[in-house]
Amino acid sequence: MKLATIYCDEQPRAIVRGDKGRAWFLSDVCQAAGVVVQSDILSLVQACAADRDIMTRLAATMARAELDDGFAVDDLDWAPPLPNPSKILGVAFNNKELVKKAHRDSGVPNFFMKPPSCLQGHQKPIIVDPQWGACIPEPEVCAVIGRRAKHISEDQALDHVFGYMIHNDVTSHGLKFQKDSVAVTYDKDLARPEFYTWRNLHGDDDTDAYFVYHTRSKGTDTFGPMGPWITPADDVENPNDLHVKGMLDEEVFTQDHTGNFRFTFERIIAEASAYFTLEPGI
Repeated sequence: MKLATIYCDEQPRAIVRGDKGRAWFLSDVCQAAGVVVQSDILSLVQACAADRDIMTRLAATMARAELDDGFAVDDLDWAPPLPNPSKILGVAFNNKELVKKAHRDSGVPNFFMKPPSCLQGHQKPIIVDPQWGACIPEPEVCAVIGRRAKHISEDQALDHVFGYMIHNDVTSHGLKFQKDSVAVTYDKDLARPEFYTWRNLHGDDDTDAYFVYHTRSKGTDTFGPMGPWITPADDVENPNDLHVKGMLDEEVFTQDHTGNFRFTFERIIAEASAYFTLEPGI
């Protein structure tokens, strides 16, 4: 079973895909299963936080063929699976090969945020202004939080996940270094030691500090394609053992594996919960 959101008559509607590739509107599946929940995925995620049996009941209803034939999933007008999350957290340099290029390994996930307004549906265009310089795709696996998490341990982390989906963390290097970055040379009496623990200094007089803010470079409109499907957590045996492929005109242009992550899903979620309240649906 997988979940998605499509546009019908320009309105978003959640759908559920069964094992044989057919799909139904979430509202129809919930009605057949006797589940009372609003018909969007965020409402379903929030309902499952209070009643973990809901997804089992939906799956059982579909398995018993208590629905009509449904519809094919070809040529649908895709929306982001979760059009309205409270926040989107990413982790920079979370790759064992990339982190080798860092001056110092920070030892913790380096978080950044993308605004919900950047979300874009599957097969929808990514809008890039030529003046922004190089823009690159970054296919990632995204965990959808299913239960409120605050100060949880790594052992508890995956219990707070509703499901997983693909997210393209589109990034403009042009915007990053032309508009989102600034360098500062501090006077020596203001240059505190913690300003420089993350990089190599070039002599005693090096008091330069560099700041990069990812707001434009990662959060511009359409820079957050997602989905189309959310796979429930129970159907993913190990999120740290998943292949990720990026395709361009039916050819693989990039591929990776979540086993190459510097930090596991458990570590990332636990670390994030120490600073941010993770609400269902993010």
